[in-house]
Amino acid sequence: MRKILVTVLCLIATNTFAQTPKDKQAILNVLENQRQEWNKGDVVAYMQGYAKSDSLLFVGKSGPTYGWQKTLDNYKRGYPDKSAMGYLSFGIKKVDFLGKDVAFVLGSWNVKRDKDELKGFFTLLFKKINGQWKIIVDHSS
Repeated sequence: MRKILVTVLCLIATNTFAQTPKDKQAILNVLENQRQEWNKGDVVAYMQGYAKSDSLLFVGKSGPTYGWQKTLDNYKRGYPDKSAMGYLSFGIKKVDFLGKDVAFVLGSWNVKRDKDELKGFFTLLFKKINGQWKIIVDHSS
């Protein structure tokens, strides 16, 4: 009886955090939408993948930035027009679910421009907010 109870509890715990392929695809769709909007030169539309919150955390080469608007302002300053934005591509290495509404994503990014190429890696924390997956932490290098 005890063995059956432990097995049932393990199955319940596993299912509590198990995500459907639909959740993983929803996260990948957010990233794909961001990529497409970036490549159109629309940084405001790109930012829709992030939680529109003062607690959004973006960590880049200049250190941490808190807040959706401040992050947008930094993007606009660093990439003032379409030519500066170039062509963005992602390489997604892993998507791991840390809970029923939190996911970790590891990937690479590449921006090709007419005169140069930028590249690096990122780690993201996604949270399901009001039924939508949004980035709450972005560490890009």
